[in-house]
Amino acid sequence: MADHIKAEGDEGQMKDLLSGQHPAEIKIWSTEHVRKWTLELKNVDEECANIMYQQKINGESLLLLDKTDLIGAGIPLGPAKLIIDKRDKLVKMKAEMLNDPGVQSGGPCKPYPFSRFHEAYRYRINSCLDIPESGELNLIEPCHEFKAYINTGSTEKVDKMKKFTDEVIRFAAACMNSRTNGTIHFGVGDLPDFKHGQILGFTVEDKESFGKALHDTIEGRFEHKHVAAAKKCIKSPRFVEVLQSDTTSSEKYVMEVDIEPTFSVCEENFYYVYSVDSRKSKKNKSREAKEDTKEFKSFYIRDSSSSRDLLRQNTQSKPLEEFNRYEKNISKLSMERKEAEEKCLAIVRNSIQGSKLCEMITGGSHSLDKSHFERYILVTNKSHPVQLDSLSFLLDMNLTAVLDFDPESSEKGLKKFFEDRNTNVHSPAQYKITGSVEDIASKLKLTRINSWIFCNGDINGEEPSDINSWSTEKGAAVRNVISFLCRGEVLPPKRFLVIFLLLSDVIDSKDPLLETFNTFRQELRGLDQILCICENDRSFISWKDLIEARYGDTISNRCISELSFAEINGTVLSLWSDNRRSSRFLPCGGVSKVQLTKKMEGCLDSLDILCVNQCEGGNEDKLAIQENFYKGGKVSWWNFYFSEEPGSTPFIKRDKFDYIIDTIIPELCSLTRPCVLFNILHLAGCGGTTLAMHVLWTQRKNFRCVVLKDRAADPDDVAKQVMQLLTYQTTEQSTRLPVLLMIDDFEERDSVYSLQQSIEKACPKTATSPQVIILNCMRTEFWGQHEATVDTVFIGNKLSDQEQKLFQKKLEEIEKTYKNAETFYGFMILKKDFSPEYIKGVAKHTLKSFNINHKHAQLIAVMALLNFYCKNSSLSVTLCEAFLGLPTKPKSVSCKVQDDFGNFSTLITHCTVQDKVIFEAMRVIHPSMAEYCLEELIATHGISKAEITNLLLTTDMFYDCLQGKEKLLQDVHTMLVRRCYSSESEETHFSPLIQAIIKETPGSEETVLYNAAKRYDKNAIIAQLLARYHYLRKKDFREAKDWARKAKELDKDSSYIADTSAQVIKHELRNAIGSNPNYPIKPDHLTDYLKMACCATDAFKETQAIAKKEVALRSQSKGDSSPYNIAGRLGEIQVAVMVMDVLEKIPVFSHAKLRRSILSQILSGNIPIQTVASKDRMKNKHTSYYHVLLPFEPFLHNIKDNLRRQFDFLDNFFINLQPWFSQKDVKEERTRKELFRTFEKYADLFCKTDPQELMGNKTLPTLFRIRQILEINKADTHFGILECLTRNNTGPKLEMIVQQYRILYTNKHVNLRDVVNYIYANVVLACVWPHSRFLVPYVAILQMMSKVLLQQVPHTDSLGVHFIATVILWPENNPLFPSELSEKLGTCLSQLRSTFINEMQSMEHGKRPVAHFYLGQKQGYDRLISHAVLAMPGSHEKFDNGQIWREERVRRTLQRVNGVVQRNCILAHTCNPNVKVEVRPQYMSHLKGRECNPVSFYVGFTMKGPVAFDIQLIHRHVSGN
Repeated sequence: MADHIKAEGDEGQMKDLLSGQHPAEIKIWSTEHVRKWTLELKNVDEECANIMYQQKINGESLLLLDKTDLIGAGIPLGPAKLIIDKRDKLVKMKAEMLNDPGVQSGGPCKPYPFSRFHEAYRYRINSCLDIPESGELNLIEPCHEFKAYINTGSTEKVDKMKKFTDEVIRFAAACMNSRTNGTIHFGVGDLPDFKHGQILGFTVEDKESFGKALHDTIEGRFEHKHVAAAKKCIKSPRFVEVLQSDTTSSEKYVMEVDIEPTFSVCEENFYYVYSVDSRKSKKNKSREAKEDTKEFKSFYIRDSSSSRDLLRQNTQSKPLEEFNRYEKNISKLSMERKEAEEKCLAIVRNSIQGSKLCEMITGGSHSLDKSHFERYILVTNKSHPVQLDSLSFLLDMNLTAVLDFDPESSEKGLKKFFEDRNTNVHSPAQYKITGSVEDIASKLKLTRINSWIFCNGDINGEEPSDINSWSTEKGAAVRNVISFLCRGEVLPPKRFLVIFLLLSDVIDSKDPLLETFNTFRQELRGLDQILCICENDRSFISWKDLIEARYGDTISNRCISELSFAEINGTVLSLWSDNRRSSRFLPCGGVSKVQLTKKMEGCLDSLDILCVNQCEGGNEDKLAIQENFYKGGKVSWWNFYFSEEPGSTPFIKRDKFDYIIDTIIPELCSLTRPCVLFNILHLAGCGGTTLAMHVLWTQRKNFRCVVLKDRAADPDDVAKQVMQLLTYQTTEQSTRLPVLLMIDDFEERDSVYSLQQSIEKACPKTATSPQVIILNCMRTEFWGQHEATVDTVFIGNKLSDQEQKLFQKKLEEIEKTYKNAETFYGFMILKKDFSPEYIKGVAKHTLKSFNINHKHAQLIAVMALLNFYCKNSSLSVTLCEAFLGLPTKPKSVSCKVQDDFGNFSTLITHCTVQDKVIFEAMRVIHPSMAEYCLEELIATHGISKAEITNLLLTTDMFYDCLQGKEKLLQDVHTMLVRRCYSSESEETHFSPLIQAIIKETPGSEETVLYNAAKRYDKNAIIAQLLARYHYLRKKDFREAKDWARKAKELDKDSSYIADTSAQVIKHELRNAIGSNPNYPIKPDHLTDYLKMACCATDAFKETQAIAKKEVALRSQSKGDSSPYNIAGRLGEIQVAVMVMDVLEKIPVFSHAKLRRSILSQILSGNIPIQTVASKDRMKNKHTSYYHVLLPFEPFLHNIKDNLRRQFDFLDNFFINLQPWFSQKDVKEERTRKELFRTFEKYADLFCKTDPQELMGNKTLPTLFRIRQILEINKADTHFGILECLTRNNTGPKLEMIVQQYRILYTNKHVNLRDVVNYIYANVVLACVWPHSRFLVPYVAILQMMSKVLLQQVPHTDSLGVHFIATVILWPENNPLFPSELSEKLGTCLSQLRSTFINEMQSMEHGKRPVAHFYLGQKQGYDRLISHAVLAMPGSHEKFDNGQIWREERVRRTLQRVNGVVQRNCILAHTCNPNVKVEVRPQYMSHLKGRECNPVSFYVGFTMKGPVAFDIQLIHRHVSGN
């Protein structure tokens, strides 16, 4: 439309035209209309409007006026020009309005069902009723009459109502006399002003007034004897809502009155109507009244599209002839009406669509519990309030996504109906593929929570689109949604059903639902996965005809249209078992229960909740479920439920069960920590998970029991959900039952502890006892531990005698029930104690027909490989079906995909994988079975692990877009690269699979690795693996460098990848040295060695720089607890030691001790190489060597300093920091062993290795000898001395160290570090050997400390000085302890924390500071208790769970300190009232809810400052006055 129409005033006038403020046609305006229009014009006053009214200007004359006419009538020139201009614009606007697509009539629509008042039906503005205005048809089919009824804006209310009643009475009498049904529509336009049947609608303020007026008018206009019949035939007005073109509300209605002249009511009567109210005319009639004022009767009939009065005078010569003829024919007409009614009643529809619906919605299983379809997608449009009560069947369906085209759904539609269910609201834009499909699905929680996708507005303020513009504005985004949902990685092909639920009629070929239907039709390649539900034939026929016209598809056999929504609702609900329909309950205190709502259960999407009434009322197949479990499937709650049924033997109770129930759980409940943990460690397949679930089952009434579904879930999200479960419908904390949370198969202990920390942070502030107990069920490869500890039980592969009896009894029961009990391998493997002979026998027998050329044989081989070398691996059912070329199998128990594995079907079982996308999968029944199957394949069939791995890597079908694709890629990757570290075996450079391939078929591993590189061509870790393989196995360093370079290009920010480049050079150097054993080393070889050493050192320094940046990034990322990477520092040490070895083998520095001393001086940077050369007696002989050494002089001069710096860094790292929890770190142990080896090399060159020799060598200066002794013993640093606290038999060593420092202390040149180390040596000696005669009196230590604090402390010594000062200056009740000294504690503590942040915070990530000392109850040295004193054998776990603080020996030893909680710390009180110390808690969660409360605690001293352990509230006792 032209721009001028968009002006504010013109736009308002256009709205008036549409809304009925003025008649649509200007030529029919009255003088009052013209006057009002003139008043609305800007700058035209009321006087001008009155002049036009006085001049009787109506609409028709307004169109003929010009400026001169107005001036002549007395209107000034200015207003006259404005009136003419606005008139012309109005005329133009009207013309353009008729051509405007936004105002033009829409598509055709059906009328509201006749004689119905509660149908879910609405009109859309500007659509057109696809029926004519007509006379009688077949008497039953209603005739129609349209009345725009929009030209009443200025009409008085009485006149407006009279127009309505007049039209209805006229139309009703005509229908009654014609004996035809009929409907008169108000708010529906007709030619010539509108399109025929155009929906206009009008605003209704009082709906009841129309009904009252019509009722009253019937009584006055019909003859008294026919009033009752008229009221029966004329129905009450019906108001049908009119929607905007974008389906939002327009606040307008079409008013309709139905006329139904049934034979039983009308019989053979005639119906006259009076022209005026007969009651009022009789009252007002007087004797003087003239003949022309009397009332007259009318007799109306339907004549074509209008009502005609047969009594009205016309030009015919015999005006009553037609009336008389009609009167004679009334009997025949009445009989025709009767016959028509009887014929209509005789039509009885015999529908079978109820059973058809059951078949289609379940895929043939006739049970939604066992539906063939795992998931459903719902597509729906505008709903009506009357429908919602009949849509409850949708609430419990497994709806993955709802595509909602109702822009008002959340306000008054289907989304609002789902308020008591948990849904995630999405916009279509969120489904655009911008990365990994499974990552997007995981972020959207697509298979965990119902995704509600608003496809036409109603989200983020997005405006809805009308039918004409939806395709261009929103169509592409919705097509992306459909494409995403139909991807094989997201939903299982052929196992989901798309339901089109037509809540409103689809009548336009541009309707978004049609385009949506076509997109699904294309993505699913047909209609087999589409079900359409229409409530009636009208809706179905329109939908069917549009689809057939546009796409040529016949959808009748995919539609349900003969059932009402109430019938559909009942039918679908009946397909659920009682268990699924019944309420679920959670336990509360006092043996009470609360109902768990569906919405709350949906909110807790990461948790599998075990309810008190779990499984009750279910109709699951007991035999099938038990069989699956005995064959090797995972245990389910049903197995425990069935075991409690009458006649069943109890579920096998493992020996550790009673210990857990009777000992561990009560012990944990007595602790004060809000979240406590215990572990069930088990060998794979030994029943650890089953035991854990058995514990939960028996405790489901005492705790709120849950299982974590997805171990990859965000810990904070899990913690939030656990808290929601804990506090659900509980008001008082005393009534809360703790949550018993089972977690299964976590890869790393750090992930477990991270979850525990998150839960503790989220726990209620006032918690004083465990609110959450974590049962950590974790696999272990370590077979040695069998005894239970305070928080851990171990499940091995040997049954006790008692367990064997229980298994035998259960076997007897199984053999009575099942004929195929011999194939229950999962049960039998455990019963036979993992007997290799039994498992080998089963594998040999089952695989005897194995042929690698058969598809099912290839799959079983791949599964065995995956299941043995990567725990929790599997192949999705959809992948198995696609690989085997099978049609999709129903999910029902009676038809399993494993049946298509033939003889191998007994080796595999079904499982559900909780990954980014939840999917169904297959796996081998038992890890041991997978192991022996692989042995059998190589032994009997010659199929090696390398061949199977190559098959897996090179077969593209495994990596097609199917469910589980990303997990399979990750599992294969893990199998190739993850190495195993154990204290029993030597360090492994490759994964167990690669090592097995090397051992089984040497050389074939190279092909496997190259195939892996092709499959993972953008993966830096695989490139890194190739580099490691080439430098370790092939010794092909050029190829190794190429792969290392590629890995670095793929991941520039990984210190581990950078380390590989350095390792290649280091190993090249080591190989070069080892392959040239000739002595002495030749100059040209020396040049090569030094060049490589320099390159390797630079590469390791780069690794260190990246590691520093990396740990800074890790500290900002959520959930990454990886520690600082020290590989670059260790590598630099190793290279330097190799250089030392090389230099000792060249003539310049070999042979005599003096020459080794010279080498030591050069590498210390004390002597230039040129000076050594000039004084060398054999200079001429050694010239070539000096020429080689000189260019490398800067590198060589820094070797000692660099070595010492790296040793100090790593010692500081290992001694002052420890893992968050007391777990054995094999890699760390190996690193420390390597450090010990290299330090020995360092000491051998730079120190005199024999302390006795040093002490007896009088030619060396005393101070030099002492410092050499201290350096050899790593006693020249404070952390080196602290290490003696954790070493065995260090008493004599410490006495020697104290003696050496005493000599230094008495020297006038003693430095600050010597004094500080002297203090450390005495304190540590007092802890290790408290009765040593070499201990300095504690008072002397205090005096030394006092002097130290008066000096300027160098930055390099700040950490050591202020740590020991914090330890010693803690006030004590001792007259010898100067109070003014303890008052310096606050300053020292502040300096300590500041220094720690600067020096060690980057190293702290993933670790925590070591508590070297604890504050004891005694005085002097005796009040400092070392960690080693508390950590008795087997007590490490007690520190983690807090049980250590409950031991009597600890309580007798340690001093409890009082304080007050202030924000993130405790302000500790001391015996010196002037000294209050800020103490940080071990866990911040321990202060939650305790602010300003008094507490007591134990104090531990770390490099980060004092730490509070075992924080307990001090309860105030209030006494009466």
